[in-house]
Parts: sequence; structure tokens; C-alpha cells
Amino acid sequence: MPGIEVWNQFDHDPRSPANRTLRASDRDRAVIETVLADAFAEGRITRAEYDERSEAVLSSRTLGELLPLVRDLPVSQAPRSDIPVEAARAYVLERRQAVWGFLSASLICWVIWFATGWGGGGFNPQFPWPLFVMLGTGLNAGRVVFQKQEIIAEQTRRLEKKERKEVERREIRRNVDGF
Repeated sequence: MPGIEVWNQFDHDPRSPANRTLRASDRDRAVIETVLADAFAEGRITRAEYDERSEAVLSSRTLGELLPLVRDLPVSQAPRSDIPVEAARAYVLERRQAVWGFLSASLICWVIWFATGWGGGGFNPQFPWPLFVMLGTGLNAGRVVFQKQEIIAEQTRRLEKKERKEVERREIRRNVDGF
């Protein structure tokens, strides 16, 4: 049972969370039925399991209902989604940029404030205006640090939307090309 070829037979990959609520077609059911028949022929499932799962295939309505029927078979090894990892990575990058922005802007402003305070033979402190820069950049850094879950959830939604669009583009190309 070559897994790649099986999943390419679907118009919408049932392993993708975005596609699990889509209605299953007769063709989708036939693909799963073929996987079950192959598994029975190879001795991976018993006749009773085959009959039970075949009934479930016929009564399934969505792609998400088909996937559990073959989950324990070699063909069902779903690719691990990198979306949560990418979302967490994007958060770490955003946090790093926010903290770096806070530190670098604050340091530069304090150096300027200190350097301009020297005059007339000694240090004449002025109003500590770099505090305003620290406040502005610190608010952003704080927002990023304290809203970690919200930022990761938003990144996840953005990446899932991007993945759905890519799947749609591939589907359109496949339909145009006749594949």
C-alpha cells in the first residue's frame, strides 16, 4: 500500500485538519475501501474488522470520519504538521525582536542623554527623556511577552490559512492540468 499514491487520490487530503469537515465523495469512500481491502488481503485486519469498517465507510459523511477507519494501518501515517512548531518559532522571533528593540533603543538614547549632559566642565543632568523611549518600546516588549498564547494562536491561524490557500492552488492546478 504505497501511502503517497493513496492520499493523492483524494480531492482534499483528509489528514489536513482544514479538510476534515468536508463532505466525503463516493470516490473518497472508494479509496478508503481499497485500502481496507488491501489490508484484509495482507492479513492486517480480520474479516469481521473488514466488514465493520466497510460499513462505516459507506455510512461516513465527512473526510474526518474516514480517517479513523485506516488510522492503524500503514497507509494512514499522517504527516506531522509543522504549523504549531512554526507558530512557536515565529513567536520566539517576534519576542526577540521586541526585546532587542527595547534594549537597543534604550541604550542608544541613554548614551545620547549622558553624552549631551556633559558641558561646562561637568555633568549637568537634564530631564531623563530616554524614559519615554523605554516606555514606548517596553510596552511593545511587554505585550509580546504577556500575550504569548494569543500571538501563537494568531500565527497558527495565519499559517493554516496559508496552507489552505496552497492546497486550493494545487487543486486548481490539478483540475486545469487534468490530473
